[in-house]
Amino acid sequence: MTGMACAFFLYAASGLVAPWWGTLLLWFVWLVLFVVATRWWTPRPGWVAVVPVVAVALWFGVALGGGVWLDWDPWWSWTP
Repeated sequence: MTGMACAFFLYAASGLVAPWWGTLLLWFVWLVLFVVATRWWTPRPGWVAVVPVVAVALWFGVALGGGVWLDWDPWWSWTP
């Protein structure tokens, strides 16, 4: 569950690399993964350690894919 808390920082800061709708989608994905991790806490404790790894890999995949295929611009590339 500590891994899920660490992964949350990536999802919380995704507004820096994704549009608002992408950020909301990523927050929803993190929430679903958090619910899965809490439900697996007792019956499958070994799998709980895999969920944050999946969460981080999924975040990087979505952020990279959104940047390449959907042309998401990070906040630092905006020009006034």
